[in-house]
Amino acid sequence: MRGRSGRVTDHALVRPRVAEAVPVGQNRAVGAQSSLSPGIADRLKRDAAGLVAAIVQRHDTGEVLMLAWMDDEALHRTLTTGRATYYSRSRQRYWVKGETSGNVQRVVSVALDCDGDALLVRVDQHGPACHTGTATCFTGHELPVEVES
Repeated sequence: MRGRSGRVTDHALVRPRVAEAVPVGQNRAVGAQSSLSPGIADRLKRDAAGLVAAIVQRHDTGEVLMLAWMDDEALHRTLTTGRATYYSRSRQRYWVKGETSGNVQRVVSVALDCDGDALLVRVDQHGPACHTGTATCFTGHELPVEVES
């Protein structure tokens, strides 16, 4: 299946929407049926849609691979299965990285930042991290820095 850009995407290949679909703007995290520990859930500062940014990094090199989004349930699944699970804002559903492509992310650690609004997910990456086939989602997308003196 092809994503909006016309390219084959990891998240575009997952199963069709099912009961896991949640309307955008609904706070899935508060009062939802997530099994996330209340001690962790209470520390999260979510956006209006109930999501927290997840910065994904290779545990062995420190290379930043991608940015994804998690709600409480995605974080719970990640912490309990060891497989990186994210929430797709465009598809309004959960997806496990590599579920269809084989480019899995085995979770080594997860850290919450000092403000509680971002997660650092350190992974053992198998294959490319980006749905375009590049090692990271930032490969080849550098912007020019032109500092005036």
